[in-house]
Amino acid sequence: MSRSRGTDRRGQIPDMVSIHVGPPEIEDRLLPGHWEGDFIKGAGNQSSVGVLVERTSRLVLLAKMQDATAASALAGFSAKLNSIPEPLRQSFTYDQGKELARHQELAAATGVSVYFCDPHSPWQRGTCENTNGLLRQYLPKGTDLSVYSQDELDAIADSLNSRPRATHAFHSPFEVFAATLASASQPQGAKH
Repeated sequence: MSRSRGTDRRGQIPDMVSIHVGPPEIEDRLLPGHWEGDFIKGAGNQSSVGVLVERTSRLVLLAKMQDATAASALAGFSAKLNSIPEPLRQSFTYDQGKELARHQELAAATGVSVYFCDPHSPWQRGTCENTNGLLRQYLPKGTDLSVYSQDELDAIADSLNSRPRATHAFHSPFEVFAATLASASQPQGAKH
């Protein structure tokens, strides 16, 4: 009698929801409030920073992480997402890194729907991957990221968020996000 190999489930995150079942507005970038996330790791993978990027405005938020554990990801991402007004917290897309194993707690704490990319598919979070490249101008590979305070990381994010982008007709992510925030706070049916 031969044995079947079965599926190796080591390292899999339970109850993941694929981006393929997420609403189409995540992909089309027309509605704000959809975020991509990632970790960038420092020297020897001993330090990390959580990266959040809003897909419509390209606004960047950075979270200092004590380590690359699920507990740190939950605390850091929850704090940053909860600093954003609720209408602009719709979804959060992440790769299948183990640091997001507590995704259900993140969803409960922030009100966002959490979706996961396919394995080995960084293009499914292209905005975040592009942002990581920009961040490496400030946080080069091999740097000990634990030496940066949250205030220093916020200053780096502010610098990126102040940079005009061709994709926004040379408006900055701050300007685009502020306009989005203003329109989100308008009463329904209000006209300019």
